Amino acid sequence: MTDISVPCWNDVDIEELCNGVRLIAFDLDNTLARSKKPMKDDMAECFSALTSLIDVAVITGGKYALLKSQVVERLTGQANRSHLHLMPTSGTRYYRWGGSDWAPVFAHDLSADDRAKAYESLERNAREQGIWLTHVWGERIEDRGSQITFSALGQLAPIEAKEAWDPTNEKKNRLARAVAADLPHLEVRPGGVSSVDISEKNVDKSFAVRELADILGITVAQIVFVGDRMDPDGNDYPAAKAGTRAVKVTCPNDTVKLCGGIIASLSR
Repeated sequence: MTDISVPCWNDVDIEELCNGVRLIAFDLDNTLARSKKPMKDDMAECFSALTSLIDVAVITGGKYALLKSQVVERLTGQANRSHLHLMPTSGTRYYRWGGSDWAPVFAHDLSADDRAKAYESLERNAREQGIWLTHVWGERIEDRGSQITFSALGQLAPIEAKEAWDPTNEKKNRLARAVAADLPHLEVRPGGVSSVDISEKNVDKSFAVRELADILGITVAQIVFVGDRMDPDGNDYPAAKAGTRAVKVTCPNDTVKLCGGIIASLSR
């Protein structure tokens, strides 16, 4: 399939974008918040207001605990939790509000054998490629149940260090290709700015938006998806290829401005 071009947030017609839309979906890191950081006040207010108007999803490569600390715990009193769909680990898990707590809808967990194979391949290939670093911040390979994530600098590395490590994505893409050759029955893809994710085959953000569409009784074309990694190697790109109304941002400040326009349009 031919690559597609995803428009930047300030190049889209907001009224056209919102015409007939049924769900607004977001990536998390560098879209709603900086990596491993909670949403800032302005983003929390916009995001909460949006949930009072329409169904909203967060589809992130991060684990559930991070999604809760970065997004859920920052919701304001205006938020309608029943409109919120949480899809951590690239959509391999799905949680909905049950009235008093968040309940799992599904989880596509990897087998113990596949998790062991993923660990072995990631470490071996990273060492061979010279990217198994001596000093890291926190866990380097994390078992998220439905996803194994390799973080070259560790899960807790400063965002500035992550962004400086592989600005061209060459290291990350090379590692992903090598691991994919070892594990052809699994989905191996570049994740965030310094990570590689492994999950069940064909379970990525395209899977997530299709599942949401089926569950909500809407079409994928009625979903707006906002993310920062919309290049063909990015982990948000599968959602664009699936047929959503994809929009590219570069940081949470862009997302706040885009959300302001969407809220104004939906309120009219």
